[in-house]
Amino acid sequence: MSSERLQRNQLVIDEFRSAGGVVGGDFAGVPLLLLTTTGARSGEPRVMPVTYLEDDGRLVVFAANGGRPNRPGWYHNLLADPAARVEVGTESFPVTASVVEGAEHDRLWALQLVRTPYFADFQERAGRRVPVVVLTREVAPH
Repeated sequence: MSSERLQRNQLVIDEFRSAGGVVGGDFAGVPLLLLTTTGARSGEPRVMPVTYLEDDGRLVVFAANGGRPNRPGWYHNLLADPAARVEVGTESFPVTASVVEGAEHDRLWALQLVRTPYFADFQERAGRRVPVVVLTREVAPH
């Protein structure tokens, strides 16, 4: 990732955390979460702002990478280690990621396109099927 994109992401992360999960600019009104993964090569924590869809209590993210031909780093990190952490609003909690396929992929992708039609452009520009990832909240043992 370019240093310019890293700086832009850090500004979004800082704004998200200082404003209780609310971000303006390009992300105003867009459901946004912070996803912390473990770097597949580095083993270091990596935080990325990611748009999401809520579906029956689950958080769903899309590895569209803004229409770039390669999948985003967070996706590769989750394939290597599906344990992650999510920040939504002022809440932070552990999740486990799973890539969905088939009818479930298609259903969630269609929901995302209704809510965010420009995602169709991302898939077309990327020339690849956009992976759909469900983030399931880990429940603490009682």
